[in-house]
Amino acid sequence: MNNSVFVVGMGVITGIGNNVAECLHALEEGKTGIDKIKFLKTNHCDLLPAAEVKLNNNELSAISGFAPQTSRTAMLSMIAAREAWDSSGVESIPSLRTGFVSASTAGGIDKTEEFFIDFLSDSNKGKLRNIINHECGSITTMVAEKLGVSNHISTISTACSSSANAIMYGARLIKHGMLDAVIAGGTDALTRFTLNGFNTLMVLDEQYCRPFDENRKGLNLGEGAGYVVLVSESVASKIKERTNCILSGYFNANDAYHQTSTSVDGDGPYMAMSGALAMAGLQPTDIDYINLHGTGTQNNDSSEGAAIQRLFHPHYPKMSSTKSFTGHTLGASAGVEAVFSLLAIQKAIVYPSLRLTKPMTAFSFAPEIEFSRQPGLKHVLSNSVGFGGNCSSLVFSKI
Repeated sequence: MNNSVFVVGMGVITGIGNNVAECLHALEEGKTGIDKIKFLKTNHCDLLPAAEVKLNNNELSAISGFAPQTSRTAMLSMIAAREAWDSSGVESIPSLRTGFVSASTAGGIDKTEEFFIDFLSDSNKGKLRNIINHECGSITTMVAEKLGVSNHISTISTACSSSANAIMYGARLIKHGMLDAVIAGGTDALTRFTLNGFNTLMVLDEQYCRPFDENRKGLNLGEGAGYVVLVSESVASKIKERTNCILSGYFNANDAYHQTSTSVDGDGPYMAMSGALAMAGLQPTDIDYINLHGTGTQNNDSSEGAAIQRLFHPHYPKMSSTKSFTGHTLGASAGVEAVFSLLAIQKAIVYPSLRLTKPMTAFSFAPEIEFSRQPGLKHVLSNSVGFGGNCSSLVFSKI
């Protein structure tokens, strides 16, 4: 276990729950968070379903401690990051070098959109405070300051693999002795910019998404935040209720295939999974469950499926896409799914892919469609695939 990176805390907020316990309950009960858009002001509210967090900005403000006019991205981040930190037991250890590495693709765009509604009608109108925290790094700084973290603050923005890369970077900071503890993950709020952009790409499903289904028609967007607390072994040994999970492997690859598509042969996901397994010192047959990237788009599922068949055939582990619950939370997705992967290990459970009725005929495997208990579950692989071919995989292991 020399130089191991331990996971000692986690926090999450998504369309299926406002904390870890609520999200776990929804996953166990098969309750999706995808619904008609309620909080985002958009012309598509009756056409394009999404998985919004079920709280308005005033309610998020009351929980996060930020003012109601703050970006939802920041408030979601604060709620999940604080839950992760409070559950870790790390704050009781004095003089730790602590970092905050947070991912986002939306930043404070939701508030910028509000500014331009007024500004475009009259250039003398619009509240400038709404654009001050537009960029992603500003959101990270706001949350870090409120958490009291100052030793290291970084922002990662690599599309949908952002949170995975944030977790990798946090682990490297610990492994190289630069920090003792890192809160790592990501956050994204639903915005008109995001919704309209994906709609322009024609990859949004007007019905609830069906990842890895032969008749899938696209993804549903979501919003949320997910963070884990990573620590060195020496710090983990000082925590009374010591964790039983480590981040055993990780790898980032880029297939450089297309700006918005992944290699049809699955080269990027294959390299990411292979590299993560190699770092963990594991064989494909050691993996007990894969949390699929599984967006529900034609290209994404075909590419990831090709990589899985290439690497795991003929012995496939259990697998599923939890985006069928939470929608695609973009920069937050890998952080959210890291939490779900850790819960799978801690509770020895596997989640279903909701609404999957006809598995893709191109592959000799099929994701799970029922929630199940899996005694002995030890190693979980979590995949993330981003625009520009940026592909990342994380391996979490029980010790």
